[in-house]
Amino acid sequence: MNETLVTLVGNAATAVEFRETASGGMARFRFAVTPRRWDRAKEVWADGHTSFYTVWAWRALAQNLTGSVAVGEPLVVHGRLKVREEELEGQRRTFVDIEAVAVGHDLTRGTAAFRRVVRGEPGLTSRYGPAPVAAGADPWAVREAPERPVEEPVGGGEPVGGAEPSGEAPVRERPVRRRTVRQKDGAAPRKPDSDLVTA
Repeated sequence: MNETLVTLVGNAATAVEFRETASGGMARFRFAVTPRRWDRAKEVWADGHTSFYTVWAWRALAQNLTGSVAVGEPLVVHGRLKVREEELEGQRRTFVDIEAVAVGHDLTRGTAAFRRVVRGEPGLTSRYGPAPVAAGADPWAVREAPERPVEEPVGGGEPVGGAEPSGEAPVRERPVRRRTVRQKDGAAPRKPDSDLVTA
């Protein structure tokens, strides 16, 4: 199948319109692309002719667009280019559509914060985030890790794992290794001195 994929850089000209369909969510908005050109005569950058496109999105992308894009925001749109002609009021008009594959903010003109959407949490697709937490609850609280079962100590020492009543980190002792020193003349090995014991 021959498809023309394009990547456009511009601004959202209208708010995102979203509606549910039989095959899932559908969203659309108008997208303005204005090229910048160097005017040699005036030696300044000048705006060129603005082109308008209708961007269409489906399913998950459509829902995420609704909660992420506002009028005037700089965007990068990647998708399939489609040109159609329709006759309206006796005049034949040409419409240029982009069936979006991916849409993102143009980070050369600002910053953005990404929030991953989890299925079953519709509040994350809202532009204003999920519903507020209950009063008194700390939204930044870190969940405590489950307690580990108590393990037998290795080489002596205190048990490892589990809740420590003193609040101090558990200490795991390393086993003591001893080495035997042999005589060069093949004599029987002697017991190691205290300074030869290594931990």
